[in-house]
Amino acid sequence: MKILIIEDEEGLRNTIKAYLEKEMYIVETASDFTTASFKINDYDYDCVLLDIMLPGGNGLTLLETLKKMHKRENVIIISAKDSLEDKITGLDLGADDYIAKPFHLAELNARIKSVLRRKHTQGETSIVLENVCLFPDKRIVKVKEKELVLNRKEYDLLYYFISNPEQVIHKMVLAEYTWGDNIDQADSLDFIYSQVKNLRKKLKQSGAIPSIVAVYGFGYKLVCKEED
Repeated sequence: MKILIIEDEEGLRNTIKAYLEKEMYIVETASDFTTASFKINDYDYDCVLLDIMLPGGNGLTLLETLKKMHKRENVIIISAKDSLEDKITGLDLGADDYIAKPFHLAELNARIKSVLRRKHTQGETSIVLENVCLFPDKRIVKVKEKELVLNRKEYDLLYYFISNPEQVIHKMVLAEYTWGDNIDQADSLDFIYSQVKNLRKKLKQSGAIPSIVAVYGFGYKLVCKEED
């Protein structure tokens, strides 16, 4: 799962990033309004942690932009401004939650899990597609009640596919989602081919009904039966 931290305070930003990476999230950061605007326009995230007061602009403007673009990111406002007016404004604009500084990282993580659970599983603790079941809180996958062992990238890919079933997904989108900012250092997308190949093999061997099919010249799609 991929998270964007928009926070101008370097120490807090780095602390949150390090903590969430230990929790197995893919984390990107932005320290100012301009950088944040670029990222929310060009990339997709599962959750955005959004500070209100930013160099170059206001975080609530970014929230308005996200909602006008009809993007699916969950947004949690993180701000030292704990006034009722700011909280109401943020929630009215479409934020999913609000947490005031200072806060415990464990509480932030719990809130992230909560909004993601509401987004993808309608409040349930798992995501089910045919005979495949993902448990995002535990990063566990089961096929026909038997655990399927995946590495971190394979799990992230499956999570993205199963959250977007029957949709053709460009290979670059998959690369950006599973590798974050590090994708800029890649010379090619061969690593995506390799990870998807391994994931497809494991799904097939486990007897999973959903399967990943290649869309020539573009990317891949998760389907629930082989196409004619």
